[in-house]
Amino acid sequence: MMHMTFYWSKEVTLLLDSWRTESWTSYSLTLLACLISSAFYQYMEDRRVRFKLVSVGQPSAQIETPFLRGKLRGGGPKLSAARIGGAALFGFNSAVGYLLMLAVMSFNGGIFLAVVLGLAIGYLLFRSGDEDLAAPVLDNPCACA
Repeated sequence: MMHMTFYWSKEVTLLLDSWRTESWTSYSLTLLACLISSAFYQYMEDRRVRFKLVSVGQPSAQIETPFLRGKLRGGGPKLSAARIGGAALFGFNSAVGYLLMLAVMSFNGGIFLAVVLGLAIGYLLFRSGDEDLAAPVLDNPCACA
């Protein structure tokens, strides 16, 4: 039966029926996998944003608002290698984010803490240097989209 409230147990089914933890060792490895995946998500988000800045020829960040988007970017080809690469990175990062969201939806307290801790560690390691850029990048503040 699927839990609908947070619970604290070493026995959890995560994402697949075959990914079940029944011992403290398997549960600890699962928590480690969630933590590393969350930090990897932040790393890939940093790479995606930096790729976007490089592909538009901006060495520093720019503020993107819906009303100014056309004015800030300038006209470029609608289908270019940089745009396809950026879309691929966005799709991959979105998939990882949604898998993390589904892992949290197992409602296991340890999984939740491991994902949040991994996101925080990943942000600290890979994205906290965003303040060094000339202006902040307002892209997508959601942690899992």
